[in-house]
Amino acid sequence: MAQLASSITTSRLTLRRFEHGDLDALWAIYADERVARYLYWGVRDRETTRDVLERKIGQPPEIVEDNVLPVAVVLRDSGELIGDFMLRWTRNEHRQGETGGSLLPAVHGRGFATEVYAELVTIGFTTFNLHRIFANCDGRNHASIRSLEKAGLAREAHLIENEFVKGEWTDEVMLAIRRDQWERQRAQR
Repeated sequence: MAQLASSITTSRLTLRRFEHGDLDALWAIYADERVARYLYWGVRDRETTRDVLERKIGQPPEIVEDNVLPVAVVLRDSGELIGDFMLRWTRNEHRQGETGGSLLPAVHGRGFATEVYAELVTIGFTTFNLHRIFANCDGRNHASIRSLEKAGLAREAHLIENEFVKGEWTDEVMLAIRRDQWERQRAQR
């Protein structure tokens, strides 16, 4: 069974598997209300973060059906963990993938999310042979929507007040890219 490479580097980042030493940095992300604002859960305490980290570490690295690839996002220059992203896929006849993630607010606005999403889309199409990769965002999370669009995903739907999250109705924006669209975008670069 094939395995995903242990780490992937971009111009400024390293994307790798999570490690036990990531607990404090991951907790800094999860404990920030600005991160939790657009997620289904609230801020997380250290013990909950430890449990989540253990599940991420225990995720099999093999490319198997209906799996998720948890991705630790690390600054290449400093080695600081700044993000928690994922690529989830199915290998059934639909060959769908989903991506999403969170960054430490101190690094927002520098294009890191776009860099990560672009790499995860590439992995999805080249490693997992996906047909389509999508992302769903809280409609108020304009920064994430912009990052996904810059990575090549296009808005497919804007659902109005379709979910009741944390005591309020929220919109959901659905973005996606198909393999043929991605190939055309790459050819134009």
